Amino acid sequence: MLRVSQTLQRAGPYTTRRLLSQTSNTAGRARWTGRVAEARTRRILWLTTSAVGVGTLWHLSQRPIHNDSQADELARAKPTSVIGGDILNDGSLQTLVWGSNRSHTLSSNKAAPESVRTPAVADWLEGVALRDLVLQENHTACIDARGDVYQWGDGYFGTISSAADASSSGKPALTLRNKNIVSLQATSDRIFALSASGRIYVLSSKRSTQKHEAGAPTPSSDPWWGTGWMWGEDEDIDFAEIHSNEKLGWREKFVSIAAGENHLLALTSKGRTFAHPINLKANTFGQLGLRKFDVPDPSMPIGQPHIHSARVSLQLTPKSIADPYANASPSKRQDSTGASAQAQPEYDDSSIRFSDRLFEIPALKGVNIKAIAAGTNTSFAKTTNGRVLGWGANQFGQIGLGSNVALEAITVPTEVILWRSTPQAVRTTCLDIYAGGDLTFFKVERADGSALPYIDVLACGNGQYGGLGNAQYTNSQGMPVRTKNVSGLLEYSELAHNLQPIYPHDISVSPTGHVLLTLDTLARSGPGGAGRDLLVWGANQEYQLGNGKRGSLAAPQTLHAQDGQRFMLAERKADVKDLRGKLWKKKAKVEQRAVAGWGNSVIYWRICL
Repeated sequence: MLRVSQTLQRAGPYTTRRLLSQTSNTAGRARWTGRVAEARTRRILWLTTSAVGVGTLWHLSQRPIHNDSQADELARAKPTSVIGGDILNDGSLQTLVWGSNRSHTLSSNKAAPESVRTPAVADWLEGVALRDLVLQENHTACIDARGDVYQWGDGYFGTISSAADASSSGKPALTLRNKNIVSLQATSDRIFALSASGRIYVLSSKRSTQKHEAGAPTPSSDPWWGTGWMWGEDEDIDFAEIHSNEKLGWREKFVSIAAGENHLLALTSKGRTFAHPINLKANTFGQLGLRKFDVPDPSMPIGQPHIHSARVSLQLTPKSIADPYANASPSKRQDSTGASAQAQPEYDDSSIRFSDRLFEIPALKGVNIKAIAAGTNTSFAKTTNGRVLGWGANQFGQIGLGSNVALEAITVPTEVILWRSTPQAVRTTCLDIYAGGDLTFFKVERADGSALPYIDVLACGNGQYGGLGNAQYTNSQGMPVRTKNVSGLLEYSELAHNLQPIYPHDISVSPTGHVLLTLDTLARSGPGGAGRDLLVWGANQEYQLGNGKRGSLAAPQTLHAQDGQRFMLAERKADVKDLRGKLWKKKAKVEQRAVAGWGNSVIYWRICL
C-alpha cells in the first residue's frame, strides 16, 4: 500500500480524479478512500520512526558507553586525556602518567581519577622539566628546574583543612628551597635530598610534622642562636642536614644516595660508602653494614646543632644473629631485633632528627666504590673494576648469591658472582645495579676478546608477578637469570659498519613488582632517530604497565601507544619552566625518563645537568 500511495503522489491531482470517476458505486469509493488514508498514515509513521532512530544513533555516537564502564566514571566532569605517540613529537613537554592514583600521587587534583589505564597527560606539569622525581605509596616529591623540592599526595597533605584546599587546587607544595637539589630518595615517612654541593638534607613526608617555628635555627644558619632571619634564610618548613661521622677529604663530597625502607646509603666522590640509620629497623636484616653507631641524646632539646649536642651509643643487631633459631619452631618467639628498641623506649625514631650522621661501612673501607643501589631491605655496591658486593635481606634470593645460599640475611658485604654458567674465557663486568622492593637487576658486559662484547640484563629476587622477566613466575630466585628480550641485543651501526650491542639506558624497579626498562636505541639511530624504546613487565594489578590490561607479564614487552606505534622516549632542546610557571632556561637539553612507582608509572622530562 505504501507503493500505491507513492504512485498516487507522483501521478498528480488530475489522474487521481480520473481514477475516482471510474468507480460506479459509493461503497467502492469509500473503500478506496480508506485504503489511501491508511497508506498515508503508514507512510507518516515510517518517516517518524526513521527520524527518531537516526537521532538516537547520532546521540549515542557522540558519547559511547562501554559495557565495563562504571557509573562514577561517567559522572566525572573532565577525565584525563589519553594521548597517542604522535603528540610526543610536537615539541611540547608533557608528563605522562598511568596506574594507581588512589593516594593522588600522580596528580594532587582531587578531581583526577583513581586509576589511569593507559598513558595520560598530567596537565599540571605542562611545559615543565624536572631534575628528579620519586614516587612513594602515599606521597610524591620532585625537584624543579631551579633545584627546589615540591611534595604532594594524600600522605603529605593529610587531613589539615588548609592543606586539603591546596591539594584540591592541584598544586604541589614547595618544601625545600634555595638548596640547589639534584637528587631525591624517598621512604614511607622521609624525603632525602642531595644538593649539588654534596650536602644531604632530610624532610618529613607529612606536612603536619613540617612546621618550623620562626627564628629557630636551621641548617642554613649554624650558630645556635639562629640568625637566618637576618640574611633572609629563615624557613617555615622544618628540615635537617645529615653529616658524616668523620671529616671528608679535600674536595670530597657526597655524589649519590640510595634509600631502602629503613636505611640510606651515600657515596662520596672518592669512592667511600656510608650508611645512615633512618629508624630502629634500619639493621633488621643487616642492610646497614654496621651495628654500632651514635645518635643525639634524646634528653637534649630538639633543634640544637649537631656539634653541640651530647650523643649516646646505640647498637642494632640483625635478627638472624640475635635469634638464629627464630624460624626453627612453629611456636611464637619474641622478636629479638626489637630488643634494642624496647630497651630504649625514649627514642623517637619517627623524628627526622633521630639520627643526624652518616657512618662509613667498616667492611668497605679501602674499597673504591663506583655506584650504589638499595632495595627495600638490601644494599649493593659496585666497584670501579665492575664487581658487585651485596648485603641485607635474602629471603627471596635478592642478593644474588646463588641457589645454594639459603640464608635470609647477609650481614657482611659479600661478592655476587655474575659469571656462573659462562665459559671460562668470557669476562663479565658489571656496568650498573638497579634494585627495588625484593628485585635486583645487574647490567653486565660479557666479552671473550675474540668478538664484540654483548650486554646481558640479569635478575634475581621475588618474581612471583613475573618481575624477573625470564618468562616464569618464580617467587624466589637466588641465581641471577637472563631477562628475555633485552639481553644480548645487537644493532647495525652505519658508522662502524658492523653489529654493535644495544645497551639498556635505564631500569626503574617498583617496590610492588613491575619494571620499566629503556633501551638506548637512540645512540646509533642517526639523524632520523625517534627515541629510546620502552619495555614493561611484571605486576599489573593497577594498570601500571600502561597497556590497558590487568594481566601481569613475565617477559619484557614493548609499550605501544593507542595508534599502534612503539612508545619512544625522546630527547630534545626546549624552553623549560619551573613549577612556579617562570621561564628557567631557553633551549635546555632535556630527555624523557620513566619511573616505576607504587602501582603506577610516570614518564617525565628530565633536565640533563
